[in-house]
Amino acid sequence: MRRPWWTGQVPSVRTPLGRLPWWSVVAANAVFWPSWTAACGYALHRLPRSVLADDTVVTRARSFEDHGHFYDRTLHIQRWKDRLPEAGAAFEGGFAKREVGGTDPAILGRFVAETRRAELTHWAVASGVVVPLLWNPWWALPAHVAVAAGSNLPCIAIQRYNRARLQRVLDRLSHRER
Repeated sequence: MRRPWWTGQVPSVRTPLGRLPWWSVVAANAVFWPSWTAACGYALHRLPRSVLADDTVVTRARSFEDHGHFYDRTLHIQRWKDRLPEAGAAFEGGFAKREVGGTDPAILGRFVAETRRAELTHWAVASGVVVPLLWNPWWALPAHVAVAAGSNLPCIAIQRYNRARLQRVLDRLSHRER
């Protein structure tokens, strides 16, 4: 029979790596998520802009999005999108997406490319949800899915919404120039 924790025995959990003290699992999780987020952010920050010039299978607009109107109607994104942090300029040479001034097509085009970069970054961060299963018990997976989804899906929605709005502006500008 096990002795209670207050007798000096450290509680542990069974993981794929064997039995680990609970505090080491918590510490590993606390280190993993911010580190993984920073690593993904840095790796995708290094991606050449030319790769982001066009939509990919991941970033292309879907019909249900209705040019971004889905995010307004369903998620009421205008009410909360500015409350989330924006880390586009976290690394040297980054692009702060908080405000775009004017209607210069070059700047708007760069903004569109940067929304692709940000969206891909958030998908990459969310994909890390399986890594903590190395040191966590299987039943902790729902908590990690909740962390990954809760911290990345709203940001992905914002990038997709902004990109759709910017594309509409760019389309209007190109029609005016004709």
